[in-house]
Amino acid sequence: MNINRVPSVFLAIVGLFGATGVAAGAYGAHALSQQLSPYLLNVFQTAVLYQLIHTVALLGMVALLSQSITSKALLISASLMVVGTILFSGSLYLLTLSSLRVGLITPLGGFLLISAWGTLLIAAVTYKKK
Repeated sequence: MNINRVPSVFLAIVGLFGATGVAAGAYGAHALSQQLSPYLLNVFQTAVLYQLIHTVALLGMVALLSQSITSKALLISASLMVVGTILFSGSLYLLTLSSLRVGLITPLGGFLLISAWGTLLIAAVTYKKK
């Protein structure tokens, strides 16, 4: 992929994550509040919260990437955040909305999110202004 297109690809993902996060939050608050147990409703709300928090963080990374910051660590962090959000929040959505038990997918997603934040720290420490 052309490096100049990277910010727009991640920005599109931010838009998708933001829109689906708000929609999921509204769905959980209105449609699921009477259908799920309090425990499963809390799990669903956790998925929404993590999705939206990481959407905002990813938006910040897009802003940095748009400033022509070509840090491999920043690109890796953004990629880990996308995959981690999909696995973490997605598996929690599946857990609450279906009978699917996704096993180790949620902890793997959480590990990738933690790794994304750690890689962002590395990007900050190794950043050299041009």
